[in-house]
Amino acid sequence: MRPDTSHWRDNDSYDYFDTLPIEGLAWECLRRHEPYQRHYQALLTTRAEKAPFPLRHSGSGGYDFPARPDLSALAQDVFWSPDVDPAVVSLVPAPEFLSSLRSTPLTGPGVLHDSPEGRHTVHSAGVATQLLLLPGSEPHGPLAALIPLDAETLGRIEALARFWRSLQGRPPPSDTRMTPQQRRRFRLMMQAADGHSNGASYRDIAIALYGSKRVAADPWKTSALRDAVIGLVEGATAMIGGGYLQILRHRRRS
Repeated sequence: MRPDTSHWRDNDSYDYFDTLPIEGLAWECLRRHEPYQRHYQALLTTRAEKAPFPLRHSGSGGYDFPARPDLSALAQDVFWSPDVDPAVVSLVPAPEFLSSLRSTPLTGPGVLHDSPEGRHTVHSAGVATQLLLLPGSEPHGPLAALIPLDAETLGRIEALARFWRSLQGRPPPSDTRMTPQQRRRFRLMMQAADGHSNGASYRDIAIALYGSKRVAADPWKTSALRDAVIGLVEGATAMIGGGYLQILRHRRRS
């Protein structure tokens, strides 16, 4: 079971990359990873494809529940571990000393999925946000957000702000983990990788991405477009092989 990448020459078929959340882009990498495809097939054989992974399962690739590699994140919920995705909003019961304050009701949660960590769901009203309800918390009870004080604190706060504004019906701020230019390059990388996996030459990929006139304008062996396509394929290979975990986090200056 794998994605249908036979449409790689059709630029319009990648338009949905422009609006996918960052988690959906990471899933586009993972579902193209052949070891994951084999792993999912093995789960199907044992009828374990709907079971959550054990807590901190080393081979999970960052996701808490297996998802079908032939479907995008638009067609299914993909649940990431909060250990790798700081944008997962973890919720706990609000402390009693704050119970007198009015709590915003959690409306619009999706189907709850139990795991060793708690119950996962996707809140789809406004901006899609993965929520993790830790043990003891109820969707319609008084809730508080858990923000660990770690290297990803600012990213978690940003994700909480997007979720809270969405819950309030207000325009959420942009997700700053990826710039529009990075998203555009990511789209090109995945399209180039799909062409490469279908046996296309670098020149064929360049024609699909940039048009035949631009490719024919310079000798191919010394063309800058040839170097660009090779870079896209190599970058996509690294992303698919595990680099997708990096786009779930903010890039911090060292």
